[in-house]
Amino acid sequence: MAKRSFWKLLTAVGLSSLVLAACGNNNASSTTSNKQDLNWMSSASISTLDPSKAVDSISDQTVYNAYWGLLTLNGGNKVAPGVATSYKVSNGGKTYTFYLRHSKWSNGDPVTAQDFVYGIRRSADPKTASQSAYYLDHIQNYDQVKNQKLPVSALGVKAEGDYKLVINLSSPQNYFKNLVTLPVFYPQNESVVKKYGSTYGTSSAKSVYNGPFKVTGWTGSNDGWTLTKNNQYWNAKTVKVRNIKYNVIKNPSTGLNQYEAGKLDELQLNGKQQVQHFKNSNQLKLRNTDSVYYIALNYQKVPALKNINIRKALSLAIDRNQLTKDVLGDGSYPAKGIVPKGLASYQGKDFTDWSNNKSATASNLTTAKRLWKLGLSQTHTKQLNLQLLNDDTPTGKAVNEFIQSQLTKLPGLKVSDLNLPHPTKVSRSINNQFQIAVSLWSPSVTDPTSPLNVKTSSNSLNFGKWSNAQYDELMSKATGSDAANEAKRWQDMVKANDIMLSQQAIIPLYQQVQPEVIKSNIHGVKYYPNGPTWDLSGVYVK
Repeated sequence: MAKRSFWKLLTAVGLSSLVLAACGNNNASSTTSNKQDLNWMSSASISTLDPSKAVDSISDQTVYNAYWGLLTLNGGNKVAPGVATSYKVSNGGKTYTFYLRHSKWSNGDPVTAQDFVYGIRRSADPKTASQSAYYLDHIQNYDQVKNQKLPVSALGVKAEGDYKLVINLSSPQNYFKNLVTLPVFYPQNESVVKKYGSTYGTSSAKSVYNGPFKVTGWTGSNDGWTLTKNNQYWNAKTVKVRNIKYNVIKNPSTGLNQYEAGKLDELQLNGKQQVQHFKNSNQLKLRNTDSVYYIALNYQKVPALKNINIRKALSLAIDRNQLTKDVLGDGSYPAKGIVPKGLASYQGKDFTDWSNNKSATASNLTTAKRLWKLGLSQTHTKQLNLQLLNDDTPTGKAVNEFIQSQLTKLPGLKVSDLNLPHPTKVSRSINNQFQIAVSLWSPSVTDPTSPLNVKTSSNSLNFGKWSNAQYDELMSKATGSDAANEAKRWQDMVKANDIMLSQQAIIPLYQQVQPEVIKSNIHGVKYYPNGPTWDLSGVYVK
């Protein structure tokens, strides 16, 4: 889901205020080198610390560093040992057996196989209403549990003693090892969950952690929290920093001032001028991401959007090159669809080259106006008012302003902005309380099924509720009957993507490049294009 945030022309949005006359020393070191305490930037606040309910990138990022799953990310589609020191696959790829190390929760309780059973069952339980539960769909009896035809205890996951976990799948899933790195598979301490009930995970004090850090200082409504070293973590001796304090920075100039004054050790840059400000600094990192921004269209709230010509007109009216070069200016580039470039390839060819409907991401105002006029006539509509939902960050506001200026070139279309705090925007998107919305998908695994499954009819993260029976059938084959046949599976996904783009189910915008600066004496940051982005467990100051 939802998951990170980004910029009309620079002068139009006042980005000139971001250039602070190279005051301060770009190459200054962290002021925290003696304390091993760091100050990190976040573009928005946490939505939840409940692993079953964490779907946005900010919550995912925090949860990933405070919990430890069976396996952990190790770059690309590789995994490394987590709580599980090893695992084996048997029964034709349908049975995974994980052997767990002895470790503890931050409250001193042992982390056992039963904690994983409870956590996975809780994520699958319809009563939990996990938006990420669909990642569990290959576990035996998941569909019957989801549809309340079987109790959650029938789910194909069991503990054999305290330190052996067995997960049975209904059919092989070649990237299942990658899925178990996700929060929806994390262990959960049953006594803690039951103690806090509906308030579990709504503040840092109402959670318990088994990862390298524990979260402190988050009340559930404030714009700041801290990752504090978890002394109960099994490998605590390798965690060097004591505290990583997160500061929500919504004003780019404030962030730049704080970074140059040594009050921030890391800063995610916004806009061309901030990037240029650091162009000669060794602290500048241009992070390629697998994050794709697109406009979700609400077919239920706005009946006119069911018309394909209106959808295509909206897409053709947007100049993505101008958006990425003049508004964002950070290296981001036009997206080819919801599947990011570089995510996955087959026979040496990237997925976006196998399936690339150029008309779905083209810009042609003349054609847009022609299709718009036709669409209005077909829907017996004279004019249309749309509200565009996005984050209330500087980037979110600038992107909205740009899109508004582009779309209102269509005669009879009025577009109003609605910029809300990130948690509120996420909630409204999930609950279908929008008309059109700038949305983000950052794949959790390096496989096209991660973004493509989002647009299946039954997916809870299918914002706007687009539905196509042929699309659903193809994705069902790709993850089911054809899962073990890479050639057929790939063909299914390519055909599904072709359908989604030819129907203009979404309006792709851009694939994000995240410019970031980090003080030169900070080392050990692991960055992943997909998933939680930053793994901070090995960070140290030198």
